[in-house]
Amino acid sequence: QVRLVESGGGLVQAGESLGLSCAASGSIFSSATMGWYRQTPGKQRELVATITSGGMTNYADSVKGRFTASRDNTKNTLYLQMNSLKPEDTAVYYCNLKVLLYGMDVWGKGTLVTVSS
Repeated sequence: QVRLVESGGGLVQAGESLGLSCAASGSIFSSATMGWYRQTPGKQRELVATITSGGMTNYADSVKGRFTASRDNTKNTLYLQMNSLKPEDTAVYYCNLKVLLYGMDVWGKGTLVTVSS
């Protein structure tokens, strides 16, 4: 069974940077499309970024040019580098693993990012 564990969240000031990591167990990581999503109270979870098994990335318009998703298949780890953070980036950030061929859709428990103004 695949488990995802996020780390790296915390409190930063606007304009600062923060990096998140997501460690995956199991052997499916390299074949999976990985994603970062975020959620604030009372709102639906929204896409931040995805990265395919081949390394192709896709970003929400709100984070383009500021956030970078990457992955290290040798370490089964997904990353999100967040620069020029804004207060509206404050949310719980979740890691997601998808392998459509096997119907896999796994979520981590999330890590809180708080950006103060």
